[in-house]
Amino acid sequence: MKSDSAHSPRKLTVAIAGAGGYIGSWFIEKFKDTYHLIGLSRRQVKSNPYPQVEWRQVELYSITSTVEALKGVDVAIYLVHSMNASTRLNQGSFEDTDLLLADNFSRAAELNDVKQIIYIGGLIPDEPEEKLSRHLKSRLEVEQTLGSRKSKLTAIRASIIVGPGGSSFDMIKNLIQKLPVLMCPKWTESLTQPISLRDTLEIVDSCIGNPNVYNKVIEIGSPEVMSYRNMLERTAEVMGKKRLVFSVPVFSLGLSKFWVGLFGESPPQLVSPLVESLRHTLVVNPDRTFREKRINYLNFEESVREALETNEKPNLPSFFKKKGVKNTVRSIQRMPNKGRNSALWVAYRYSIWLPSYFRFVIRGKVNERGDLGFHLLWGKKPMLQLTQIPDRSDEERQLFYITGGWLVKRFDYGWLEFREVLDSRYIISAIHEFVPRLPWFIYVNTQAKLHLWVMNRFKRYLEKKATV
Repeated sequence: MKSDSAHSPRKLTVAIAGAGGYIGSWFIEKFKDTYHLIGLSRRQVKSNPYPQVEWRQVELYSITSTVEALKGVDVAIYLVHSMNASTRLNQGSFEDTDLLLADNFSRAAELNDVKQIIYIGGLIPDEPEEKLSRHLKSRLEVEQTLGSRKSKLTAIRASIIVGPGGSSFDMIKNLIQKLPVLMCPKWTESLTQPISLRDTLEIVDSCIGNPNVYNKVIEIGSPEVMSYRNMLERTAEVMGKKRLVFSVPVFSLGLSKFWVGLFGESPPQLVSPLVESLRHTLVVNPDRTFREKRINYLNFEESVREALETNEKPNLPSFFKKKGVKNTVRSIQRMPNKGRNSALWVAYRYSIWLPSYFRFVIRGKVNERGDLGFHLLWGKKPMLQLTQIPDRSDEERQLFYITGGWLVKRFDYGWLEFREVLDSRYIISAIHEFVPRLPWFIYVNTQAKLHLWVMNRFKRYLEKKATV
């Protein structure tokens, strides 16, 4: 039962972060008349095929922008995976980027009193967190972060979702299409439970506004358990392709990534974390299985046929080309916070540590307005000037605008932040939308590398402080 719709004709307002992706676009296509849907996109909509669907432009790296995008929202569906770069230079792993984005979304949802966040992540094996692949550990961290505040989290964990346009299934389809002989690595003997797109969307729909699934983890999959090798064999049968599929024990992880990326026609940023995860057995935990309604699950062959024979595509809007500033930089670093220090403390220590560590080269100076400038030797003009924004900072997050300095090309654009994440287990340090003054080739080979080196030294400093 859906709490709001059972007592009122008002449609629930549901925002979808990642609305233009595989699951988001099909959800809009199927449920556009069931809910007041809001698609969130980085780009501005040019032409909207469905007037009943609202589109809002959002920059998920910005808490302010995300707060604005979630106004008036009852339920938010989170489908974001940061596999693609959003600036010309992105310094930082996908895990740290996803962690920061999830924290932004969780904060914005709380500020807007969003009742529920629904997150579709991956099945997590019953293993210690340190043994998980990078991809699965990141999915778990995102789940934990989205559920860390007042909005009720429903975490839906799934293995491969088989449907038209799905990246994971497309890899399998392309491998079958291109290779008459598939010499498979040992990980293809791992077990999993794929599920059809149709069944996935039905489950998501039944969770929206449903208090029975608030603050719960649900693992979904069709009842059939199979190996990845068996998936390849059965997909080949449905496609009418005679393929020789066998496993060998000597296929390295690196060779597997190359093989899947080349013949599966998938970008390396998608293939690498996915292949690393496939070494795990990814099956549904009986204690977390979906029980809210009876689902007439499609079997694997039916799911494959539907994926192959569906010619129509979700009717997405057209977007204006995003006008951004050239040569922007984003740099995100995670630092262990063993001392459980606040972001306020870390930001203050950074302002003291940097000129102290480089005391023969850099000095810190606060001007009459309170701006912090880092000066080279005794130069009057700062290399970099930071202005703290008190009304957007708190003990857990410190925000500084980049407002000056001869290393900076634009003073109205970038920002620096320090924030606590995952119950203060880590500190994230991030520079966003920084526009360097140096020529690009010189910048990426000097200042950009120096920044990473400096942050690694600061990370070591914090670790030493935690052991004192």
